[in-house]
Amino acid sequence: MNVFKFGGASVKDAEGVRNLVKVLRTTDEENLVLVVSAMGKMTNAFEEVINFYFSNKNEMGASLTYIHDYHQNILSQLFQNTSHPVYSEVGLLLDQLSSFLKTNKSTKHAFVYDQVVGFGELISTTIVSAYLSEENIKNTWLDVRQCIATNDYYRDAKVDWEVTQERISRTVNRKGITVTQGFLGAEQDNNFTTTLGREGSDYTAAIFAYCLNAENVTIWKDVPGVLNADPRHFSNTQLLNHISYREAIELAFYGASVIHPKTLQPLQRKEIPLYVKSFLNPEGAGTCVGKGVTLDPMVSCFILKKDQVLISLSSLDFSFMMGDNFRDVFNLLHQYQMKVELIQNSAISFSVCVDNKYNNLEPLLTKLRSTFKVTCREGVTLYTVRHSQPNEIKALSQNKTVFLRQENSDTVQLVVAE
Repeated sequence: MNVFKFGGASVKDAEGVRNLVKVLRTTDEENLVLVVSAMGKMTNAFEEVINFYFSNKNEMGASLTYIHDYHQNILSQLFQNTSHPVYSEVGLLLDQLSSFLKTNKSTKHAFVYDQVVGFGELISTTIVSAYLSEENIKNTWLDVRQCIATNDYYRDAKVDWEVTQERISRTVNRKGITVTQGFLGAEQDNNFTTTLGREGSDYTAAIFAYCLNAENVTIWKDVPGVLNADPRHFSNTQLLNHISYREAIELAFYGASVIHPKTLQPLQRKEIPLYVKSFLNPEGAGTCVGKGVTLDPMVSCFILKKDQVLISLSSLDFSFMMGDNFRDVFNLLHQYQMKVELIQNSAISFSVCVDNKYNNLEPLLTKLRSTFKVTCREGVTLYTVRHSQPNEIKALSQNKTVFLRQENSDTVQLVVAE
């Protein structure tokens, strides 16, 4: 058994769904778990619904209509017969969404987020599964929430591996094709939908591969494989033919967007190879992440993160920054859900570069200012370079204000103002 994951770009329209079928026929895999994301930018569209839900419910209607029309357009191109059951199945899901928005009593943003945004994956897999059947590719649609058990830390839920292993082993047929959703799980006590973090569909694929002892996982993307830099920001990028698990985990940790940070750890534990391939060229070699050489070819790898926040702290009385200070700071960063990207400290100061993902910066700064002298720079850019050459770092720093630089034997990081 193998696991394939198709992201939103691969099923953004009817042609994308048809191409998914071509990929399956090209690869000729018979026993598969097919993990599919929400179509196109639908996650963003559902996020807009959530924003209006909390800010102005009267404006939700247009966003819901857009979601309906987007999927209806894809359905009309894939299924000429408007009495096909898939129309009513998608309609039922949209009705469930509307019902939740009308009856929900919770004011917790993260909870509402997970209950709403998950409909993107439920709708996309319903359409893909129906179209596969239409093309005589027998498959089973599976609600992933029946399998992946999590805690109730909404928007970034933690997997209960023991329960999840038991459920997947019991539920998933190892023969044939199973179509299921990425990104989603369910918390055990009340069975509410949870999400595994943005881009968590890759992680879903790894969870199934681990629990089923799959031979390999393939992530299908609109790029030829893993590149040494994002071509949207860097020129002359190179395809990485092979990456070791360790190196790939390092790249993911620093923010390489092709592979989700959580994806690699369960695969490494069972030495399951991960392939990243192009759904536009399914016969291409792509990139293999697995045992062996660190990088092939051995080139510098560049990772860029925009819109970061650099917070610099020092004690109010110029005393040393000690262990208790660090503990208090990290407790606050955790409390306000700040993802730490970089830390640096001296005797009397402490700097941290964070991602203000949940827009909790102002209350965090208020809390910090009660104990520390605080300097905050928003909108900075974090560059991380693995296996860099001195001339590359010099070129990267040119015409930029460098606020912080950190370097070890393998990695250089720069926090800069562009």
